[in-house]
Amino acid sequence: MKLYKKITLVLAAGLAMSSCNDWLDVNDNPNTPSDAAAAYYQNLPHCQFYTNSAYMFAAFRTGMAMGDYTMNSQTSTYGGASSWLPSISWVTTPYQWFFVGAGSNLQGMYDKAMAAGAYHYAAASRFLKAYGFMLMTDLYGEMPFTEALGESALPAYDTGRTIYMGCFELLDEAIELFQKEQAAGTQPLSVGDSWNQGDVNKWLKMCYLMKARWIVKLTKKGNGKYTDGKYDAATILDCLSKAQQSNADNTVINHTDNNSSSHDVLGWNEPVDYAPLYSVWGMNSNYYPTKMLVDNLTNFDGKGIEDPRADHMLPWAYFFGGTPKVPDYVADQPIKVVRKWRRSAGVDMHTLIRTNGAPYATSFSATDGWYCDSKTRTGDTVFIQTTGSSKGYAANVDLIYRKLKGNDKSKQSGVFINRVSAPGYVAIYPEACFIKAEVLFRQGNTAEAFAAYKAGVQASMELMNEKLKVWVGEDGNLKDCPSFTPMEQADIDNYLNNAIGTAGNLTLAKIMTQKRLALQCSVEIFNDMRRMDYEKGCVLNWEVPAEYTANTKLQQDYIPAGKGLRRWRQCSHEYNYNVDNLQAIGSQVPGAEAFLDYVEEGTEKPCWNRHKQTWSIPVWWDSTQE
Repeated sequence: MKLYKKITLVLAAGLAMSSCNDWLDVNDNPNTPSDAAAAYYQNLPHCQFYTNSAYMFAAFRTGMAMGDYTMNSQTSTYGGASSWLPSISWVTTPYQWFFVGAGSNLQGMYDKAMAAGAYHYAAASRFLKAYGFMLMTDLYGEMPFTEALGESALPAYDTGRTIYMGCFELLDEAIELFQKEQAAGTQPLSVGDSWNQGDVNKWLKMCYLMKARWIVKLTKKGNGKYTDGKYDAATILDCLSKAQQSNADNTVINHTDNNSSSHDVLGWNEPVDYAPLYSVWGMNSNYYPTKMLVDNLTNFDGKGIEDPRADHMLPWAYFFGGTPKVPDYVADQPIKVVRKWRRSAGVDMHTLIRTNGAPYATSFSATDGWYCDSKTRTGDTVFIQTTGSSKGYAANVDLIYRKLKGNDKSKQSGVFINRVSAPGYVAIYPEACFIKAEVLFRQGNTAEAFAAYKAGVQASMELMNEKLKVWVGEDGNLKDCPSFTPMEQADIDNYLNNAIGTAGNLTLAKIMTQKRLALQCSVEIFNDMRRMDYEKGCVLNWEVPAEYTANTKLQQDYIPAGKGLRRWRQCSHEYNYNVDNLQAIGSQVPGAEAFLDYVEEGTEKPCWNRHKQTWSIPVWWDSTQE
């Protein structure tokens, strides 16, 4: 796409994948990289890296608005997200990392692979294009698609429906190509594939899960055929029968704690090995779990039985011992202490606690331990930040962060999903289970829905345990920290048999709550919340943030009462280079008609998408639009 190639001056052609840590520059002149210099098998890991990073950056940014984690700042980029205060600073990175890092290479990769008879690489190109454009329409709604990634310097916009249907076509082509035998002499998929190491069956199962994932989003469109843009339960179930049947079928990116010489080329200059969520979340401070997350992990459905995943999804701090002081505002939350480690309480976003300067960031003294340097917020030591650490990248002694460098009494654990070597969940069996449970529940088949729901919970725990065992196997000292200690089978069995309910009392809210606990950080959480219109109780303990309701920071100027966060505004590149085409699509976007004549201060041309309330306009699949 010419527009996107002009935006970023440096574009890598591809990365050879001889090993996880050996992504080589294949250009004749690394200062002026060219796609023509890379073979199709060298394009693939490059495109996989940028597509996955685009998705995970978007997952983190949307996830902060979904209620499981928050910040102590009301006005920072992501602290504002917790109260539905949108920020234009959210929107550029996922867009640029997909279009520039991956998208602009995909057609060349496809053409070269098809010419060589390397059909599995062509299939991967089609999958990545569908996966990336589905992310774009999930976030922004309308986007250049038909003319994108081609010769047009200023590509026209397509409707959300056109993009959605186009992604299905790309996915179906990928499925067809993955089932073809490659021509003799072509490189096997394993040479370039950094996700599934060349396992074509895993790619096929991933394709079918994506198809089910995308069709289930059409719940507002009425029943019918997905090819007509309708909710198609029969096709979803058929796809799930061909998708993952166990965790052995998962597509999981095994990120490593390695400060390799291969870094991204889009301005961050960070290693390609480590988890994207560590980059935007894990290595940073002032992030905390919410009370909603704590309640769902410690008292799911009011049963009073703790989820074995709670120790791993909530952060811990080293505790000197004694009885922790529990302030009144968290008296109803369990403050767990294990082996001189203390687990965090959750920030109650259903109150205005942050308007009182909370949580006040905790400090550490070698003599006095943890404290808050505030006369009015001394009890906020119950809130523990999610900051983690690394050995390879940050050159620390282990994966545990130390507030005071070199002082083991100032340790903080981080959380499972934001660690430097956390697994990247691209397509996993637990999600397949929860989609199946939802579809069957909507059909009234509660017995089979419950079986799928229970299987999803079990698979989530077993999948998490796989990585926990790797971590403590690599460093036995980590086992002392409850955040790293693998779950015991007896605890898993007790939870499955006594905490999650029965077929007789299964609800959609229970299914969706367990789905988000399994995914942990995914754009699908944002998609599901939109599908359910942010209704109170659509996820257990969910409520609209109190700060939004109180309109303490003008949130309702962006998202009027009752509408919810529905999309992102376009990024500045589209306003600067393609605003006429962006404006033109507005006449086909229900909800945009009131803003077609809007001219933002300091600009000359009208653009509906610049209006503050763009954030509250539903994307195509989130509406009843045909």
